[in-house]
Amino acid sequence: MSTARLLASTTLPLLLSLALAAPVAQAQEVIELPALDQPIEPDFEEVYGVGVLEGESWEMFGRVSRVAFDAEGNLYVFDGADMGSDNLRVLVFDPAGGFTREFGSSGGGPGEFNRPTGFAVLRDGTTVVSDVGHRAYQLFDASGVFQRMVGAGDDPGAMSGLSGSIQPDPRGGAVFTGGFGGGPGFSFRTAGGGDEGAPPTSRPVVRVGLAGDVVQADTVVHGWLPPRNDLDLPTNVPSQLRDMMGGLSLPMVFEPRLLVGVLPDGGTVHSDSSAYTLKITPPGAGEVARVIERPLLPEPLTPGAQEEYEERTAAAREERGRAAGTAGLRMLQFQSRGGGNSPAQTASFQIEQEYYHEIPVLRSLAVTWDGRIWVQRRGELPESDGPIDVLTAGGEYVGTYATDATRVPDAFGPDGLAAFIELDEYDVARVVVRRLPADVR
Repeated sequence: MSTARLLASTTLPLLLSLALAAPVAQAQEVIELPALDQPIEPDFEEVYGVGVLEGESWEMFGRVSRVAFDAEGNLYVFDGADMGSDNLRVLVFDPAGGFTREFGSSGGGPGEFNRPTGFAVLRDGTTVVSDVGHRAYQLFDASGVFQRMVGAGDDPGAMSGLSGSIQPDPRGGAVFTGGFGGGPGFSFRTAGGGDEGAPPTSRPVVRVGLAGDVVQADTVVHGWLPPRNDLDLPTNVPSQLRDMMGGLSLPMVFEPRLLVGVLPDGGTVHSDSSAYTLKITPPGAGEVARVIERPLLPEPLTPGAQEEYEERTAAAREERGRAAGTAGLRMLQFQSRGGGNSPAQTASFQIEQEYYHEIPVLRSLAVTWDGRIWVQRRGELPESDGPIDVLTAGGEYVGTYATDATRVPDAFGPDGLAAFIELDEYDVARVVVRRLPADVR
């Protein structure tokens, strides 16, 4: 056998085996939804309501901003759930709306809340509270008994969950964090980019495992972060605060939010741009596998639209009894903690507010226990809520609720349960539980 024929007989099978064994990059599946809305009616069955102006202590709520369900259909009401709240309590109601228990108190010890910020209920009834003061996630069992604290450690992803919303993993044992549940939040330059550090380019969605004494944080997917300018600090800011805020940037008005929902299998759906684009990441995949689009375009931000927005914002502030401020300026206040021989320092100043160049299509999203995705679009005004689309993670379009026909529920539960936080004419909080039809749950 010749040398050339010998090489061919040995090399070709080797190359073939390597080609078959090499991983093949999977192309993202892209699904486009129809452009025209298919109207659906909010045919919800009311199950019960809790919360009154005068009554027993357990039915008179303060400020309710979070609610949740467990797999048994029990409703958890986080009363007083505000940043820095001293009176947080968790109230639990059975599937018929009957009061069953209450737990929680403020303080510095284990099982006591010290600046709680994030709240989630796992399907087995475990309550998870992220606590800035403790730098930990506190766990309570289904009876409301404190179990243990899981330290956040030094992981930036786990730490971000202590200052924002968290969502439960349907598989149990973990929560998801990532700066979602509101505005895009602050960002800092990171180490490794020269003397000044490198500006962040993404907003990671992180799964925080709660099995040990310290969390196990794993990045699920990276959401896009629009480029931002560093904060231009005035000269009167003390040097200690200036050093602390070095490389700090603020979100722009109308900057696309990072909207995230957790799917029943532990995968995620997120939106991170101004377009109507939803990205599906399967559990453990680490990258987006499916993109769902709809041909609805963001609205360009014109000087007239910006001026009208600033006028409405000033009027709203005055109506709430706050100083209107100067159009286009934003008031900021920062305080250093001090320590040793350095006293705490405070600085208040105004900065020019920056604007994103267009107004995003989407305002919020949420996922039901059965996997339907509810997507809220913007309304007639850039800061108002509009129609709500219902679809599946597979890209099936179910229909659209018209503007003001319903709100996105504040919590979804099993068997089509959905909880809505409502305020009466006296601003008294009430939670109403309704049951959704099968096609939208």
